[in-house]
Amino acid sequence: MQEELTEQVKEVIQENIWGTIQDFLSYEIFYFGKDHSIKLTVGLLLFVILIMVITSFLLKIFKRVVTKKLRREDKQKFESIFSFSKYFVYLIVIFFTLDSIGFNITAIFAASAALLVGVGLALQTFIQDILSGVFIFMDQTVHVGDIIELDGKVGRVEEIKLRTTRAVTIDNKVLIIPNHKYLTSVLYNWTQNGSVTRESVTIGVAYGSDTELVKELLTKAALSNSNVLKEPPPLVLFTDFADSSLNFKLIFTINDSFQGAIPKSEIRFEIDRLFREHNINIPFPQREITIVKE
Repeated sequence: MQEELTEQVKEVIQENIWGTIQDFLSYEIFYFGKDHSIKLTVGLLLFVILIMVITSFLLKIFKRVVTKKLRREDKQKFESIFSFSKYFVYLIVIFFTLDSIGFNITAIFAASAALLVGVGLALQTFIQDILSGVFIFMDQTVHVGDIIELDGKVGRVEEIKLRTTRAVTIDNKVLIIPNHKYLTSVLYNWTQNGSVTRESVTIGVAYGSDTELVKELLTKAALSNSNVLKEPPPLVLFTDFADSSLNFKLIFTINDSFQGAIPKSEIRFEIDRLFREHNINIPFPQREITIVKE
């Protein structure tokens, strides 16, 4: 008799606990419509969170497997692409999860259409950044590691995100570029055709200077720099007969355009030394002033 009573008490306690859990899970956090046609319960919210946690875990495993054998450059590019695609995966998973458990997604869109339009207008620039990020991903205009010039600023791309691109300038400053800038500004990609680029230094010498000697010294100054490639060889152009000088342009090739300012400076120092050594003058503008006395 006592054992039967104990079993009944246990059953009552279990039923109360299970009923409490069911009441908690069915508690409505918010709802729309008079008949509660659109409602979000605690159980539904916990289920969606669980699905998102599982999705995040699977995406991390997928990323780890794919990037395991990739080179560093390819790994950075994949991570840039992955940062875009995971947001779409999350969005699709949420929609399918809500639809599979009977949540009325169509009704939500219909009820919030006016609100979504207002939010879209308020976040116009934000949406432009996101769309531009998608375009960067699709047409492969910019990759991680590329050296770009945008609005007069030069930087090496370190990370491409959905809304912004992070680049580092030559003086180690971080440059945050909104992605919509790629659509509204002219972009120079210095390394899309490879890291080798052509640089130049201009110089003027005095009239009467030996132009062949000037050409020889300019070529020597370029080849003396360890950053300048021997092939293709440096090229010297006689560009103009200016008012006060004979103008030349020294063109040479380097394999690291991001550090281009350093070899150009070193070559200018060497040109100045060689010109002094061979008595070639670098003129400055001169003007004659005639004073008429009345």
